Amino acid sequence: MKSELKYNKLSQELQERIRRDRAEHWENPFRFREENAIRPGEEKDRSPLWRPAFVRDTEKILHLPMYNRYADKTQVLSFYENDDITRRGLHVQLVSRIARNIGSMLGLNLDLIEAISLGHDLGHTPFGHAGERYLSELMQEFCGRYFFHNVQSVRVLDAMFQRKLTLQTLDGILCHNGEFEQQEYRPQPLSAFDELNSRVEACLTQGPEAVERLVPSTLEGCVVRICDMIAYLGKDRQDAMTAHIIEGYSGFTPQEIGDRNAAIINNMSVDLIENSYGKDHLLLSPATYHDLKVAKKENYERIYHSEAVSGEYEHTVRPMLRQVFERLLQDIREGNKASPVFRHHIDFIRKTTRFYRDEGQPDYLEELPEQIVADYIASMTDSYFLSLHAFLFPKSKLKITYHSYFEDLKETPKGT
Repeated sequence: MKSELKYNKLSQELQERIRRDRAEHWENPFRFREENAIRPGEEKDRSPLWRPAFVRDTEKILHLPMYNRYADKTQVLSFYENDDITRRGLHVQLVSRIARNIGSMLGLNLDLIEAISLGHDLGHTPFGHAGERYLSELMQEFCGRYFFHNVQSVRVLDAMFQRKLTLQTLDGILCHNGEFEQQEYRPQPLSAFDELNSRVEACLTQGPEAVERLVPSTLEGCVVRICDMIAYLGKDRQDAMTAHIIEGYSGFTPQEIGDRNAAIINNMSVDLIENSYGKDHLLLSPATYHDLKVAKKENYERIYHSEAVSGEYEHTVRPMLRQVFERLLQDIREGNKASPVFRHHIDFIRKTTRFYRDEGQPDYLEELPEQIVADYIASMTDSYFLSLHAFLFPKSKLKITYHSYFEDLKETPKGT
C-alpha cells in the first residue's frame, strides 16, 4: 500500500493562542531559567553577561577535541564509501535543529537545548550501537560494569576532560537515550551533582534497568530526548535506501506520522507542540505514540537487524573489538609506554586537561584499566579503529571491505 504524503498543521485554536501569547510577551513558567543553572566552582567560574551559562556549555562542547570525531563516527551504516550517508556529526545537528524549533514554539530555553543536543553523543563508540553493545559486553566480562554511550558522554565532559558544564546540560545528555520511548515526559527534579553522580553509577552497575529509569530534569532535556528519535527515524530509512538495503518505502506501515523523513519530522513536531504547549510536561497523542513504536520496530526489523547491516558487525567487528580491548588492557597492566593507549590516549588526556584538573585529583592512570581502555575505544572514529587494529594485528585475517562509491558501475562496459 502506497502512503500519501501528509503534513499536519497545528490547530487554528493553538496557532491563535500562540500568536496572542507572543503579542503579550508571555513567558513559559516551566522554561529553565539561565540564572538557576548550577555549575561546579561557580564562584570562580561565573558566566559573563555576553556568554550566558548554556552558551558557554555549547562552546565548551564545540571546542572539545572529541567533537571533531563526530564526523567519522557511524550513525547506522558503517561500511559504505558514500558521503550522503549520515554520520553522527550531522545527526547531532539535526537533533539540535528539530529540538530548537519545537522548543521555540513551547517557549523553552533554546541555549540549553542546543548544548544538550550537540553534546549528547560525544561518548558514542565507533560502529554505532553495535560497537556500544560489544564494548559493554567486554566491560561486563572483565570488570563487571556496563558501558552506555549516554553515560560515557557525561564522562567525557565531566570526568575525562573536566569542562565543568552545568548540571542541567549534563543531566540532559545523560537522560537523552532515544532507545526508550515514552508517551509522557514529566521532568524529574535534580538539584545537585551528587545526585547526578549517583544516577551515573547506577547505570554502570545496574545496567539497562537503571538507564530506562532516567528522565531529564528539565523540559528542554525532555524535548531533546524525543527529538533524538524524530531525527533518526526517517533519516535512517533514507540512508538505507541510499545503500540499497531497502528499496523505497514499501513494507513500512502507512501511519498518521508518515513513513518518510520530512513527514515524520513535521507531524511528530506538530503533535508534540499541540499536546504540550503551556504544560509542565511533554505529551504525545495516543495515535502518534503508537506510530512511533511501530516505526521504530519496523526500522529494527528491516534495517538495523538486517543481515546487510548486522552481519559484518557480528562476524568481523565483534572479534576485532575483543582483540583490541585485550591487547590494550595488557599494555596498561604491563606499563607498555610505547603502546597507542599511552601515546595516543593517556598522554593526550593528561596534556589536554593539565589546565583543568582540580588540585589533588588522582592521575588518570589510577582509574580502572578497563575503564581507560573503554574510554580510548569509545573515543575512536571508525577509520581510526580499523587502522589501530591493522597496526596491532598486521597478520590478522579479519578485514573490512567497504562498499565502493562505484559499486553500481562495476558491470558497466568501458567506453559506454
